[in-house]
Amino acid sequence: MGSEGRSRRRPGQLEAEVLSALWAADRPLAPGEVQAALGDGLAYTTVMTILNRLHTKGELTRTAAGRTFLYQPAQNTAEFTARRMRGLLEQVDDPVGVLARFVGSLKPGEEQALRDLLNHPRTADDAAGPGGEG
Repeated sequence: MGSEGRSRRRPGQLEAEVLSALWAADRPLAPGEVQAALGDGLAYTTVMTILNRLHTKGELTRTAAGRTFLYQPAQNTAEFTARRMRGLLEQVDDPVGVLARFVGSLKPGEEQALRDLLNHPRTADDAAGPGGEG
């Protein structure tokens, strides 16, 4: 049993780890490179399954490179997180209540940044900022 001594991951955690490894890379990665970046002894087939799943969901793009594919995120972290937040808001009966709780949890600097954004919305191009990370 190769998983002895390792705690079980939360649902979606491995996908998040793969995305993080790809965001940290400065170029598209082959599956073996993703496997090495994760560094916890995952089977190659497990990494391939996650990469294929993320590609099917539209979270990754891939390009052929010989007999393999090179993978990279389809969006930067800000775009990805904003889309997930939007999706979560659409799943609840009281999105205003969720937003109120979210705003209540912000640190003072984050709250001011949100106020500034609400008063002076930025375009998607503005939000990307230098390096595309907004």
